[in-house]
Amino acid sequence: MSNRNKHIKRWMFISLTGIFVLAYVQHKFKIVKEKGLRGGIEKTAKPTFTWKKWVNEEFQKNLEKYLNENFGFRNTCVQINNQLAFTFFRKINAKSVVIGKDGYLFEENYIKAYYGTDFIGKDSISKKIDMIKVAQDSLQAKNKTLITIFAAGKGSFFPEYFPDSCKKTRSITNYEVYSSLAKDKRLRYIDFNEYFLGLKSTSPYPIYPRHGIHWSYYATCVAADSMLKFIEKERNIDMANLFWDKIDMERPREIDYDIAAGLNLIQRFQSYKMAYPNIQCEPADGKVKPSVLIVADSYYWGIFNSPIGQAFSDHDFWYYNWQVYPDTYEKETFSGDKNFDEEIKNHDVIILMATEASLPTFCWGFIEKLYKHQTGVQ
Repeated sequence: MSNRNKHIKRWMFISLTGIFVLAYVQHKFKIVKEKGLRGGIEKTAKPTFTWKKWVNEEFQKNLEKYLNENFGFRNTCVQINNQLAFTFFRKINAKSVVIGKDGYLFEENYIKAYYGTDFIGKDSISKKIDMIKVAQDSLQAKNKTLITIFAAGKGSFFPEYFPDSCKKTRSITNYEVYSSLAKDKRLRYIDFNEYFLGLKSTSPYPIYPRHGIHWSYYATCVAADSMLKFIEKERNIDMANLFWDKIDMERPREIDYDIAAGLNLIQRFQSYKMAYPNIQCEPADGKVKPSVLIVADSYYWGIFNSPIGQAFSDHDFWYYNWQVYPDTYEKETFSGDKNFDEEIKNHDVIILMATEASLPTFCWGFIEKLYKHQTGVQ
């Protein structure tokens, strides 16, 4: 073997050994602060050793999985890999994310919702609307208010940016049937999808971001303000209102960049600036503060994190009728842990809210339970 080949092998061995040592040191001591990964990432817990798990190889498999997810500089390696895949092959390593025209990002469910490929049938929707109507009227007799809200949807707002590969003939959609029946049955409802579509060409600020899936921070503030005014009108009360004294135009952040953040790339996407109102709630002294329970999907997070809670005596958010907030901030709490009878009795206003992509499973079992609770029908 020539001296040249020996030197090459020696340096390869030294380099690989150095990489392994550096990765171990980083894993053990965190010498470099890495950027965390975003999105739906499920972390594997470090497995505990038992002889039984050793014999059936459960411990070895779980340990291998844990080490693969926790070696030093893993986050950086994932981001480099994702960036290379996107830059050279236009490939994104994120489930259900679609790259549209002009770099607009979508989730597949919103495209399905726009074209009606997730349609659950008019009979199913009509049955659910009937239950909402019965529960609404029953609660009204007890001086309680049930409100249904259709949040805006990015698919309906930006269909012109769908990639050609996703385009197809549009059929009847869940949203169209829900909104039509809500009107026919005289539900107390707000249709933000229709409202914001009407503002698409005239809004002074973006309603939707290029690289986020939820309505913009600005649209969230408008929706929160409208929601308060709707509650005031329906209950004929005077509540503390929201206001903002200025609006800053900045590069997208938080919910306005949530899809892109979940791609875990190194390079940031370029986009138009987004509006960030300095939203506040006026003093609630002398105002009526109803207790509010919201059953909603992720479109409510922006409203929940706004100052709107200062206008309520209680502001409870049942995320997908599953996790309960703010309780979960202290201890993970689920809707099933709650006494349903007490929850309904202790809240003045109940709000059901979903965007178009969530309508196939709208209410997530809550309205069926509320219907039985109000009517006694099993």
